[in-house]
Amino acid sequence: MSAQSEVVHIGGYTAQSGGRGSGIVAARRDPVTGELTPLGTAAVTPSPSFLVRHPTRPVLYAVNELKDGEVSAWRVGADGALDPLGSRSTGGAEPCHLAVVPDGGHLVVANYGGGSVAVFPLDAQGVPGERSDLVVHEGHGPDPERQEQAHTHMVSPGSGRGPLLAVDLGTDSVYRYDLDAATGRLVPRAPRVRTAPGTGPRHLARHPDGRRCYLVGELDGSVTAYELSDDGALHQRARVEASERPGHVQPSEVAVAPDGRFLYVANRGVGTLAVFDLAGDSPELVAEVDTDGEWPRHFALIGEHLYVADERADMVRVFRRDTDTGVPEPVGEPVPVPSPTCVLP
Repeated sequence: MSAQSEVVHIGGYTAQSGGRGSGIVAARRDPVTGELTPLGTAAVTPSPSFLVRHPTRPVLYAVNELKDGEVSAWRVGADGALDPLGSRSTGGAEPCHLAVVPDGGHLVVANYGGGSVAVFPLDAQGVPGERSDLVVHEGHGPDPERQEQAHTHMVSPGSGRGPLLAVDLGTDSVYRYDLDAATGRLVPRAPRVRTAPGTGPRHLARHPDGRRCYLVGELDGSVTAYELSDDGALHQRARVEASERPGHVQPSEVAVAPDGRFLYVANRGVGTLAVFDLAGDSPELVAEVDTDGEWPRHFALIGEHLYVADERADMVRVFRRDTDTGVPEPVGEPVPVPSPTCVLP
């Protein structure tokens, strides 16, 4: 494993969004112990709340979660150094998530405040060009404060002929699109998938088998399991609670272990990681582990370790994951990082 592959980048909120960070932080990871050693701020940039890497090029992308949203790109160098490649307007407010399509040809961005999905072509070096499309969702949900309009929260490109899924908290929907690679435009697949009213869908995780996916509801504290059919339709299989703890439960990140056996959900408010066994038709809760913070915004599975970014506790907590039971246990001391919102392997 190369030295560069041992560097992770951590995004967070800066003063422009009420945070305490200064930009993207680089940290060296020990693959044996899981220990993170901060290397300092690799890029000074406003509120890089979510990060992603190009699948084949040494390029890192971040959303700048601002009223006038932007996406920024950097070339990744030794020890995680970031050389700026430029920024583009996302055409909407508060972009909060982004992804590169599997062939590396386009970047897609979710504008939370704008309730839209933006598309950017990427050149041979991974540099974003002018925006090629902007699709705006319309509608609202029953929550007058959080669902007064569309709020796109995540974009998840499919592999092969599978659709791109756009998760919208405001309209209780998962929209399905095909990306026309020649034009860089999104072609809707009808109908959209509607969740139960008031779910507030936030993020989804795809299973390695390519058929199953799991959607967390930020507003109702749920996990809904779906089956993805050959034609790209989503069929609900089961719904369970994201946490068994009393108190406020607001799920954030969700991920499936690489072997497909376990599902992990971070729960803000109660400050836990919930572990679900995926052997049956319905996810079965097997453990709920304290994160030592109140607001686990994001986590990343890296090897046998799991890294939790707690936005309000100003720390990244390291866990070692038992691959047999799926249960994570904390190791070492929390790593101080101001207002962290994303950990990128």
